[in-house]
Order: sequence, then C-alpha cells, then structure tokens
Amino acid sequence: MPAERRYGTDHPHYAWSPLPARERLRLPRGARVALCVLVSLEHLDWSPPAGSHQPPGLYHRPLPEYWAISIREYGHRVGVYRILDLLARYRIRPTIAMDALTAEHYPYLVRYCVDRGAEVIAHGVAVSRMITSRMGEEEERRAIETSIAAVTRATGTAPRGWFGPEYGESERTPRLLAEFGIDYCCDWVNDEQPYPMTTPTGALTALPIALELDDVFALRDRRFPVDGWARNIRQAFDRCYRDGAKTGRVMVLSLHPHLSGQPFRIGFLDEAIRHIMGRKAVWPASGSEIVDWYRKGGKA
Repeated sequence: MPAERRYGTDHPHYAWSPLPARERLRLPRGARVALCVLVSLEHLDWSPPAGSHQPPGLYHRPLPEYWAISIREYGHRVGVYRILDLLARYRIRPTIAMDALTAEHYPYLVRYCVDRGAEVIAHGVAVSRMITSRMGEEEERRAIETSIAAVTRATGTAPRGWFGPEYGESERTPRLLAEFGIDYCCDWVNDEQPYPMTTPTGALTALPIALELDDVFALRDRRFPVDGWARNIRQAFDRCYRDGAKTGRVMVLSLHPHLSGQPFRIGFLDEAIRHIMGRKAVWPASGSEIVDWYRKGGKA
C-alpha cells in the first residue's frame, strides 16, 4: 500500500472513522445484529500456474500431494450440502463466494446454490491464484473480469459482491472493483459495520468479515479446537448483540465447506447458529441486503 501516513490510516482507500463518532445505525426489524453467512466455493489447481501466488500453507510439498489437494473437492462434493441444509433450517439466505473455475466446472453445484436462493458473489479465478501487488494492472484486470464473467454466465446474474481469494488485494483492487461495477467487497476485516471505500469512480462498500472466526483462520491456521471455535462464535455474537443495543452491528461469518462441512464439525456449527438465531433481535441477511440497507442511510 502507499506509504504516506494519514490520521488513523496509512492509505487512501477509506476515511478514518472511529465507531463512537458515527451516527447510530438502526437495523431492520428492530435487530441488534445483522448476520451474513459467507460460504466460499474454491477450486484449488492441481498444479498452480507459473507466476501465480499462493499463501503459505495452501499446498503441501512435493506436488502432487493428493490428500492435501483433493480435500478441497470434498467441500464441493459433500460438505457444502450439509452447510446449506443447516442454513435453510434456520432460514438464513447464504452468500456464496464462488471462483471462476468452480462456476465453469461445477454446473450442478452452481444450480443447486441458485435454486435455493443464495446470493452468489465473485471470488477470483481460483484459491491458488491470489491477487497481489506482484501483478501488473492488466493482469489483475483480467483476473477480476474473468471472475465476474464466469459467475455471470453460470448464474445468469452479474455478481454485486467480491471476496478476493485468501483476502488478496493489490493497491489497485478497490479502484478496479468499482470500475467493474462491484458494489461491495469483503476483503477488509477492520470493522463491525459496513463503510464506504474511496474510489475515483463508482461506489464501493466494505462489508467486513469477522476474520478471527473464519474457519480457515481459526481451524487450519491457528488450530483452534472445534468446540473452542464454536464457543468463540457464540461469545463474539453475544458481545455484538449487547453492543448492538446502542448501534447496529454486522457479523459476517466466513465458512469453507471442506472444513465446516465435515461430519465431526457440522454439529458445533449448528450449535453456534442455533444460539445466534435463538435471539429475537437478529436479522439474517445476504451481503447485498445489508449493503442496500446501509446505503439507504442505515435506518430501519
């Protein structure tokens, strides 16, 4: 990112905005917390393309390491259906972050998600092709365009949201997303409310994910025990629910079916979701529904 220091931030992508200085946000239905469940459907290349970037831990060497790679497909074949069934029981409309290779090569899965009313947003080309500042601008443009076009062809609807593979961005990404007509992105994890990003053209809203509750971050990278992860979700929600009495909070829960869809984990996720949905002042919503509410002034 640009190195120029500014008050409260070190880049020009958004204005410094401490929460106590903001106007009160009032969620629909008298809710204190808006819950958005973001389910990522990601394809992992068996052999990553030359020049592509992957974060540490995505692959196990030497390649091909079949178990490490094929476990991702478990999410597409088995795990995602458990998660979608769970969300349907609680009448939660999922937001599906789908990359281009999934959109192109898994038509049954795409139709399954669309037929159940999920919102589908763009998620790059593949989890093994992360967007970084190592890319030139034209390469990044092609990646974003490829992702958006693939989701549009597969679902019949242009995606409004964006979630970069492994949260990856360059210093150009917010500008390019706005130029391509994306309404919101989930890569910035620094808040419990949506906020406007600063772009030369278009309007881009940040919809922050609760990063420390992301199952990849917690279960794979930090090796939390699954019961501890589920307990953290409940505790985080309880605090947001309490704080939401003063101003509305948004909790974006990021799930990956190859992890959370495992038979020994789904019950813990069920307990956490049941705890959240057992409160009356909760608004389960898709990413676009939350962003539309926010852009209308954040009023009920």
